[in-house]
Amino acid sequence: MHRDPDADAMGSSLAWAAFLKKIGHTVSVISPTEVAENLHWLRGFEEVLNFENRNGDRVASLEVLQNAELIFCLDFSSLGRLKELAPFVMRTQATIITIDHHLEPEDFAHILISDTSAAATAQIVYRLIRQWDENLMDDSIAEALYAGIMTDTGSFRHNSTTQDVHLTVANLMQYGLDVNKVHRLIYDNSSLSRIQMLGHSLSNMVVLPDFRVSYMVLDQSTLKKFQSASGDTDGIVNYGLQVKDVVMTALFVERPNEVKISFRSVSNFSVREVANAHFEGGGHKNAAGGRSNLSLSATIEKFLGILPHYHEQLLAAEK
Repeated sequence: MHRDPDADAMGSSLAWAAFLKKIGHTVSVISPTEVAENLHWLRGFEEVLNFENRNGDRVASLEVLQNAELIFCLDFSSLGRLKELAPFVMRTQATIITIDHHLEPEDFAHILISDTSAAATAQIVYRLIRQWDENLMDDSIAEALYAGIMTDTGSFRHNSTTQDVHLTVANLMQYGLDVNKVHRLIYDNSSLSRIQMLGHSLSNMVVLPDFRVSYMVLDQSTLKKFQSASGDTDGIVNYGLQVKDVVMTALFVERPNEVKISFRSVSNFSVREVANAHFEGGGHKNAAGGRSNLSLSATIEKFLGILPHYHEQLLAAEK
């Protein structure tokens, strides 16, 4: 799965691993980085290797990669999303198979299973398991897949929420899926410090009405003040779109060696284009990410500097 895995990356990976085990394979699941605490409850998580953890998991991960016959890459289309794990994946003799729903996948896999119209990679995994043998589905797999679909559709409010998405969820529910439990464990399971950091972000939100843009900033000192852990910044960017007339929002998070940027938009304004053209990123039309090696202040200055280029598109976008 990709670095800083979200529920779709983790859910689709754990569901696919459970399926592969059922058909007789020996399977290991590797995350390039630490996993957000609100995903630790997913069944199978206890077996996930954290490549960033140098106290055993990294050695185990390298051994797994060296001996693997197949490597499945789930929920990412660019090797850059693997961070330090990328070169080790490419050095293996294994057949690499990508399962993903992002646009313009890089040509690094031997086999590509891609559907850019899918709302989540978990939706593609669901189809693959059903096509193989729907009797292999169970409550654990359904739970993991639902977590991925629910989060990547923004709890079914993004325009990627199609009839097929709802039919998929309806089918998953026949396996005893408790949708309330999944929602609660992902969204209503935050530490007090995380909620306080959210409050800080909202109280310091910058709104630029002339461009219909908002943005928030979390610098290193703020992250330290609120004892930010992996995953604590996830979802904060979405609040920027709740401001009346705002059609694009961004969250800038200062990390030790880079600035991580999350973008969200509505209607026909593409934040993927913004991320790809200016911040070494990508994603979907209305949900994208990028990064910058500039300082935090220089990154924000760069962002503000490109807004005039998109002025007409921002004003024309429907809210």
